[in-house]
Amino acid sequence: MKYLMGIDVGTSGVKCLIIDEEGKVIRSVTKAYPLYTPKPAWSEQEPADWWKGTKEAFKELLDGVEKENIVAIGLSGQMHGLVALDKDNKVVRNAILWNDQRTGKECEEIIETAGGIDGLVAYTNNTMLTGFTGGKILWVKKHEPENFARIAKFVMPKDYIRYCLTGEIATDASEASGTGLFDVKERKWADGLIEKLGFDRSIFPKVYESDEVTGHVTAQAAAETGITEGLPVYGGGGDAVIQNTGMGIIKEGTLGVVMGTSGVVATAMNSFGKNEGGKLQFFCNNAAGKYMAFGCQLSCAGSMEWYKNTFYAESAEPFKEINEGAEASSIGSNGVVFLPYLSGERCPYPDPNARGVFYGLSLLSNKGDMARAVMEGVTFGLYQMYELILNTNPDLKIREVILSGGGANSKLWKQIVADIFNLPVKILAGAAEGGAYGGALVAGVGEGIYKNLDDAEKVHSVKEIVEPAAGSHEKYQKIKRIYDKLYYDLKDTFEMSAE
Repeated sequence: MKYLMGIDVGTSGVKCLIIDEEGKVIRSVTKAYPLYTPKPAWSEQEPADWWKGTKEAFKELLDGVEKENIVAIGLSGQMHGLVALDKDNKVVRNAILWNDQRTGKECEEIIETAGGIDGLVAYTNNTMLTGFTGGKILWVKKHEPENFARIAKFVMPKDYIRYCLTGEIATDASEASGTGLFDVKERKWADGLIEKLGFDRSIFPKVYESDEVTGHVTAQAAAETGITEGLPVYGGGGDAVIQNTGMGIIKEGTLGVVMGTSGVVATAMNSFGKNEGGKLQFFCNNAAGKYMAFGCQLSCAGSMEWYKNTFYAESAEPFKEINEGAEASSIGSNGVVFLPYLSGERCPYPDPNARGVFYGLSLLSNKGDMARAVMEGVTFGLYQMYELILNTNPDLKIREVILSGGGANSKLWKQIVADIFNLPVKILAGAAEGGAYGGALVAGVGEGIYKNLDDAEKVHSVKEIVEPAAGSHEKYQKIKRIYDKLYYDLKDTFEMSAE
């Protein structure tokens, strides 16, 4: 039996796992490392901590495992982070992470230089978000010119681990898409935009497809980790894309909904689609010639966590009480509508000023109605991103939803998702392994264990299917008209409140 290894360089820790050819997880180990916030809204890490964590994870992972059965390594990691390297491939400064918010002015400057949103979308099919790598490069150029002058190459977090393992500087097409400087349609760096911004093209890493070999484990890395020298390391992918691969979002026609603290709605696409206004993130997929469109809601299950902490702080079984109260309510929460903008919003409204709202409260409203309104409001927001995805390609047909994350633990919330989307909702066994699992799968494709990613789908097993209830979707569509209108009615008020 051949084994595949996946590595996911996350924000809180690195996960390393081993799976067999049938997709069974043999062992999974996670090692934590620190996060630094030198100023408010800044977020940094030391790349050396990632490598230290990886080495520690490897030693535990390989203990008692027949490592000669491991045939390949695939990589995943937090996207968008800037790891600046000098001419000797030494780290120039701490990595600036995806959730760092210092680059607002730089993002505006990039958009303006590109000719506005439409001009930028013409180059990359994406806008420039504060999380993206492009704004970070410009920030270092403007605010740390001495460090900028030292940069000979940059990579993203998982690619630094690639360098530590193989000595090679490279990235993959899905990860490059998240820099905001990549021509997603043509799967190459957006040279025209890069030239306009005054960046030296030589600092950009070589781009591979996810299932291509990017290097082999060096003798030094083998000695430090215990892994076999010469083992191939594949391209892998940025976590926002490859975690969907890991949870079975592989074939066109399947929609992935991740209900974590934030919410992600994503689908694989066989052909390129135009991302009007750059509202979605439209990236290269982990299969050559294919794409992934997705949107991110900032407060998904996080909205329910806030509701629990605020209204059920003294409860011994808060989620049990919340679900019982919500179940006692009805479709439409007895007139209560919730807008889940507790942290502003990214998609479908890129509006940091937006705020959470309970609308329609009356003397008859109770905590159960409000709990159900949170579930429904979050799900309406996820559905809005689904509508944007459908608009990228009129021929796209979605047949099912694969649901994961904390929200998938609620029987009622799963049913609400099925009813609002009017699609069967599937829960897969083992989908929680995420990006590391996806990294192992694409390495398996590269090794020929799976013919392609579609073939790799056979490793996933269905744990549960929730069908939409007859007539519920139509009832929800009436309520959604109110939900859709509320943001536009309140947009000016949100701006006034932020002044």
